[in-house]
Amino acid sequence: MKILVLSYYFHPDLSAGSFRVKSIIDSLIKESSEEIEIDIVTTQPNRYKKFRPIVNDKISKTINIHRIKVNNHKSGLLSQSLAFIIFAYNTLKFIKNKNYDLIFASSSRLMTASLGAHISKKKKIKLYLDIRDIFLDTIEDVFKYRIFKFIKIFIGYIEKFTMRQASHINLVSEGFSNYFNKKYPNKNYSFFTNGIDTIFNNLPIKNKIKKEIKILYAGNIGEGQGLDRILPKLLLELPKNYYFTIIGDGGRRKKLERELDKHNVINYQIINPVTQEVLILKYLEADILFLHLNSHKAFLKVLPSKIFEYAATHKPICAGVEGFSRKFLLNNVSNCSVFEPCNVKEAKKSILNTDFNVKKRTDFINKFSRNNISIKIAKSILEMRS
Repeated sequence: MKILVLSYYFHPDLSAGSFRVKSIIDSLIKESSEEIEIDIVTTQPNRYKKFRPIVNDKISKTINIHRIKVNNHKSGLLSQSLAFIIFAYNTLKFIKNKNYDLIFASSSRLMTASLGAHISKKKKIKLYLDIRDIFLDTIEDVFKYRIFKFIKIFIGYIEKFTMRQASHINLVSEGFSNYFNKKYPNKNYSFFTNGIDTIFNNLPIKNKIKKEIKILYAGNIGEGQGLDRILPKLLLELPKNYYFTIIGDGGRRKKLERELDKHNVINYQIINPVTQEVLILKYLEADILFLHLNSHKAFLKVLPSKIFEYAATHKPICAGVEGFSRKFLLNNVSNCSVFEPCNVKEAKKSILNTDFNVKKRTDFINKFSRNNISIKIAKSILEMRS
């Protein structure tokens, strides 16, 4: 059996998709009862300009990793589109004379999924999609100007073709359910969420709070997070002994820095993206973990992967989210306070009312173990071979 795996980001790049796909591939090898070959087509690490790890892919008889170098894109739609065109062109070139039994494509911005759909139709093989976001939903919400009307129509056609071509569609958030079931009924759906990597298991618990309260945000700094809309004013409102650390990079980092300077904020630092190992140390130093999504309707359906990582630390969480994310946190994660996105007053109240007593989340960690979820995904992929 030979499987083609398409993932724009792959380990060691810092992306929810990269760690997810690596775990799924490991599980495919373990769960398959027959000899299995996997071609992984991905990119050279490029998620963040300030984090370019050295790649050391191991050559194996069963797994072949083909990496494509793309342009040093910014977070703009045009530069990202150009980077994907390079990825798509070289992917089609690589698989031109190769035969596969099925395709697995993990995608957040639809394009990788659509590439998988094109190859699936051309080679007449089954397609398993792992959908981590609703790209058309985000485009319609974020880009409201008339100039983007044609782009929305074009993406709508791509989405329709992609979903109709798929034999199975996994959605990482049940918040996506109504959208897809309404538009694409009678498809095979599953809801395997993101998960917690084993590296986050059995982390030591520190319950002693010092005079300085350390708040940490780790992740992308983009339009989706809207940090520039809340942090500058929030940090001015917090007591002087509250110190904020931001770890990450993204298209809105410069704007965030400008807003912080504009408001003369001093109780913060911004650190470039770091490896998981270093990030864990930062988590252990923190007293509160901060999560925030911008106030766009599209984000009412999402379930950020950062939730799982944060929860595994047992640290208090303050989250500015609405919709499905809010419901998920309140139903599954102890010692988590939720506030309205971009609402400084509510965010301040959430932080100042934090309960610093440790609430172990053992049940949550067991339920959302990345290994367990990946095994379930792998089994559902392997079921498609018949």
